[in-house]
Amino acid sequence: MITKPLPTQTWLDKYLDLIDEEDLITGFRNQTTKSLAYFSSLSEEQFHLRYAEGKWNVKEIITHLIDTERIFCYRALRFARNDKTELPGYDENLFADNSFATNRSIGSLLEEYAIVRTATVALFSNLDSSVLENKGKANGNEMSVSTLGFAILGHERHHFNILEERYFPS
Repeated sequence: MITKPLPTQTWLDKYLDLIDEEDLITGFRNQTTKSLAYFSSLSEEQFHLRYAEGKWNVKEIITHLIDTERIFCYRALRFARNDKTELPGYDENLFADNSFATNRSIGSLLEEYAIVRTATVALFSNLDSSVLENKGKANGNEMSVSTLGFAILGHERHHFNILEERYFPS
């Protein structure tokens, strides 16, 4: 069982604060089921919705979730392997602008999301517990392997909150 880490005193805390789950793998599995069901319920038109000019559409948000999960997993892998190389941040807007997400089919986006999440679960499920608190530096901040896992959950929850509040308010 990979348990929720203590606050980091970094920008990652805004994501960690959104997580109630105590077990990371259970959290990944539950979130995957909910996210795929949610996205599958949207219409083609809804996938192209932007709540304001210059904001990402839903396809771009999904691609952003995929990109960020890959980057956080890469960081977790490096730190789990005790690599002390400081890793850079990334420009999410540059990534979104060059993702061509709007041109992709909904099916291909959801398939890629599911594949990336399956790989994430495999990575974290097979880490030895002795490396979960290994730390490294990325984007100018120190973070642990377990923090990165929970940050993936919180990052996705953050974007779902935006979808519910700004794109599809009840």
